[in-house]
Amino acid sequence: IFCDICIKEILKGNRPSTHFIRDEWLKIMTNFEKEMGKGFSQRQLKNRWDDLKKEWKAWKKLKGEDTGLGWNPIKRTVDASDEWWESRLQVVPEAKKFRTSGIDLEFEGKLDQMFMGIVVTGDKAWAPSSGTLP
Repeated sequence: IFCDICIKEILKGNRPSTHFIRDEWLKIMTNFEKEMGKGFSQRQLKNRWDDLKKEWKAWKKLKGEDTGLGWNPIKRTVDASDEWWESRLQVVPEAKKFRTSGIDLEFEGKLDQMFMGIVVTGDKAWAPSSGTLP
């Protein structure tokens, strides 16, 4: 429900930059209270937003641009060899929890709507010492 409410505000153009401002948080708080029947503070909802953003970022960094990976529908996560997991977790240690339970594809889509384009994952990073552009 939280994601749906945030996405509605984003689609209305109520996220002027990378985050909501005070007025938008008030709208989210009001709508969330209507849906849940319980009020939450701006700080509580902002903490949830930040936690979801960290989780989404780790998930995207974990998957990277690797191709040929399988999908385990039971675990809802990447189906890959132990070697692949060990290698990826060296790069993205915060994604360890996704080895046993990932993010549902529908939920990932919602997180994409919330954070795509406003969060730097580093997968497109380039520096002159990197050689050719990605």
